[in-house]
Parts: sequence; C-alpha cells; structure tokens
Amino acid sequence: MASVSPIARTRALSRAEQSGRRAIIDIGSNSIRLVVFDGPERLPAILFNEKVMAGLGRNLSRDGLIDAASVETSVRALRRFRQLALEMGVSSMRTVATAAVREARNASELLARIAELGIETELLSGQQEAEAAGLGVISAIPDADGIVGDLGGGSLELIRVRDGETLGSVSLPLGVLRLAAIRQKGKSALKATLAKMLKKQGWLSEAKGLPFYMVGGSWRALARLDMHLADYPLPIIHQYRMEPDRAQHLVRSLAKVDRKKLQALPTLSASRIPTLGNAGILLSALVRELDSNELIVSAAGLREGLLFQMLDAEQRRADPLIVAARAEGVREGRFPEHGDLLETWIAPLFADETPESARLRHAACLLADVAWRANPEFRAERGLETALHGNWVGIDATGRAMIGQALATSFGVGATPLQQLAPLASQDALYEAVIWGLAMRLGQRFSGGVAAPLLASSIGIEGNALELAIDRSETSLYGEAVERRHRQLANALGISYRMVLKD
Repeated sequence: MASVSPIARTRALSRAEQSGRRAIIDIGSNSIRLVVFDGPERLPAILFNEKVMAGLGRNLSRDGLIDAASVETSVRALRRFRQLALEMGVSSMRTVATAAVREARNASELLARIAELGIETELLSGQQEAEAAGLGVISAIPDADGIVGDLGGGSLELIRVRDGETLGSVSLPLGVLRLAAIRQKGKSALKATLAKMLKKQGWLSEAKGLPFYMVGGSWRALARLDMHLADYPLPIIHQYRMEPDRAQHLVRSLAKVDRKKLQALPTLSASRIPTLGNAGILLSALVRELDSNELIVSAAGLREGLLFQMLDAEQRRADPLIVAARAEGVREGRFPEHGDLLETWIAPLFADETPESARLRHAACLLADVAWRANPEFRAERGLETALHGNWVGIDATGRAMIGQALATSFGVGATPLQQLAPLASQDALYEAVIWGLAMRLGQRFSGGVAAPLLASSIGIEGNALELAIDRSETSLYGEAVERRHRQLANALGISYRMVLKD
C-alpha cells in the first residue's frame, strides 16, 4: 500500500474532524462499492461513489468457493478504496460483507487478505443485512408501509416495514447470480422455489396487497428501463412508481429487445444488463405472490441503513426532506434563518392544508433563496431545476413538481401552472403550489430576505381581504413593489387586499 506522509495524514484527519465524512464499503456478492457521505447526519449527501464488479458469488452455486480471480479483483479494489477514504479525510469507515462471503467455504482466506490491508470487516448475518436494508428504505421514505425487497447478487432480503420500523424479515438464497441455475431446472422452477420459500414466512401474509419497495442495482436497472419505455419526463429513480403489471410487461419486453439496444441506453449500466431478465422474472413472481398493489423504487438500501442505525431516536424522526432543504438553503441562501421564518410567516394562509402539503410548502420556503446568485433571467429556471433534480428523498415526483412550481413562481414566472409539469402533478396541485410561490414572493420582497420585517408583520385572510398587518415602525417597507405583489397574491386567491397598521 502506498505510504502517506505524516503531514498529509494530519491534514486528512483535520478535514475529517471538520466535515464528519463517513464511508461505507459494501462487499456484496456481485459488486464491491465504496460510498463516502458528507453533510447532515440525518441525510448526508453522497460525496463519492464507486463500484467494482468483483463477482464474488459467481461460482458459489457450483462449488461453494470464491474463485481466485474474484479475490484478487476484490483486494485490489479495497486497497484503492481504503486509500481514497484516507485522502478524502473520512472520519469513520464501516466495511460490511454479505451473502457471498457469508456462505463461501473459503471466505476466511478473503477476509484474511482484507485484514492485511488494515480494513476491519463485519460479516453481516442474513437478518442483519435485511434489517439494514429495511432501515435504508425507512430513512429515505419515512412513511413506507409494505414489503422491502433488496435483491443482491447472492440473496434476496424481504422486510416488513411500517411506522418507521422493521417488523419481520427473511434472507432467501435468490440473488441474481443464483437465478439462472434455478431456472435451468425447468420453466416454472423459479416460481415454485419462491412459492415454497415464502410459504414458510407467516408474517408476510398480513402485508399482502401493500406496496413493494424495490432495492438493489438490478431492480433499479429494470425501473430505468421502464422509465425509458414509458417516456417518463423526470430522470430520478428514487420513489419512481410502477403499476404491479409492469413487472410482467418488462419481462416480455426484455424477451424481445436486442441487447445492443439496451447497451445504447445511457441510463442503463452495462454490467446490469445480463441480470435484467432473471431480475424481471423474479420481480414478476414476487408481485403475484405478495399481491402487491404498487411498485416503488428506493435509491436507499443497505448502506444508508447502516448509517441510519447509528442515529439516535430523535435524529431518526427528523424529516429527511426538511433536513436536506434546510441545509441547501443555508448553503445557497443569503440569510440562514430566512426559510423557516418565511414558512412561519405565510403559514396562516394555508390553515386547511394537509400535512403533506405543509411539509412540501416548508421545503419550498427553505429553498426560496437558492437562485439568488443566478442571472435574474434564469432564477426561475434555477429554482425549478433545484426542485426537480435535487438529491432529495422523502418526496415523490408530484412533490418535486409542486416545489418546482412554487420556486419558479416565486422567481417571477407568473401565476399560471407550468405545462411542462403537467405529466408529474395535477393542475389542482400545481395551482396550490402557485399560491405558495406568490406568497413566498410577497414575503421575499417585503422583507428583503432578512428577519426583522417578517417578525414585525403578519399576513392572513380577514373576511374577504388578504390583510398584511405591519408594525408602525416598519410601514416604510410597504413600497410600490410590495403592494404589487400583495395585489397579485390577492387576485390569485380571488379576494381583495389591504395593508393595516399593527398596534
């Protein structure tokens, strides 16, 4: 291993203390991956992500051994990953191994080689692997209620999730690297094998008819193919939703499509293409066995679950969308406290909204200042881009569209819903977001983005008028531009407007 000078090591440690960077190395049956996280503990951003297709589980079904070539590929990758983590100033690194290493007869040889690199490896049991995968989904979809299916190279983990907890789990030897051998036993062998395994899991019965949450590279690749076939307008995989019959549709499509056409799709990883057919057949069989009412993709799984395990109860309860939006607002905005103050200021206008609308509106307010550095002609575009393509979780496509509409409106696109968002959200939802945006626009202009004017005023609907009440000491702030935005919001609400002095 290359040496690192004491000065470089000290600098790396200093950076780690400041950044709190954490790393997860996941030694899976198909791939080995390093992910370095940075940012808020509740929802750290991915700073670096790299995988190597080592194929540790490639020959397990044949002789129960990890072949020598896979061991060498793995050791080389892990040597690089350890060095990268050090150079990036990672303060803590957790390395875990799953099904292939758990089951291989020569696993001790690989673990010894890894230990020589100075890497301490946790060998997760099937139950531990399932628990972490379930928590990963909960971390990114807090209201998840159904069955999580984490498909790896060597195993399939099924986990019941509800109310922020994992309630039951099983690890099945049905990873994508094993499916071909099972299918060779006959046309219906995989379906029969799956049905027999699931029959032993009584806890699954009460979760039938609920959503199925898809985790794992092969199933995410299937979802990306579906996005392509459906001409889906938003290239975000997390919380992409499919009707249950899409699983069988994908199986039929894969049977007809030429492999070269698949390789030409920029959203598909070439390394995943060989597993798509078997992954689709397994998914289709699972959907029928579980009677799933919806398929929902999760970009978070085992690695995110391992981080989530390290949080205390209060941190786990924090809304990941709000945490991430607040961090982005602080980083990109002019005044750190502004987003929360703006949300509180406009809240009286939306007393009858649903809890989900309230949290989306809150997130929009936290992001209300993210485009101020952009050219004024492109601030609305920047706001829309931030909402649609930002690294958010705990939000679906409709939520992204609503926040995008609110930000675009607040940056001046007018009071009409954007037609480009129509495939993602209903007109009623987009119009609701327009009102958020106009209220945010008024608050932004009145306050100039600072705290005192918002604290010295209030807004609400009194009778048939949109009333802006201002402390006498702040009345000079009610200028022509503020009145214009006051009037615009009132017109959108279909009521009159007035400014009054607060006693």
